[in-house]
Amino acid sequence: MQLCAGFFAFAVLANLARDLLPRRLARLVPLPMAMAVPFLVGASFAVDMCVGSLVVFAWHRLDGKKAALLVPAVASGLICGDGIWTFPSSLLALAKVKPPICMKFTPGS
Repeated sequence: MQLCAGFFAFAVLANLARDLLPRRLARLVPLPMAMAVPFLVGASFAVDMCVGSLVVFAWHRLDGKKAALLVPAVASGLICGDGIWTFPSSLLALAKVKPPICMKFTPGS
């Protein structure tokens, strides 16, 4: 219970800091809701968001005008594509199909 209370207090303080600090400093304070999303959705979402953010960063560096126009459309397409893969993935899991690649870590001899 103490852990829950601690995270709750952190979320409240982080939101207060974002609201009360000057804009220049407030943008450096993380959003608690954004940090909570991977716990609710799963770790794969965090990886997708990280890769997407890196692509957007690089795209803005290379061609900022086109990136500003096309990033929302491309991001929406990638999110839909990730969601569409959930259905075939579920069917394969129900059919107990083994993936073609298996990683196994064993102690060295």
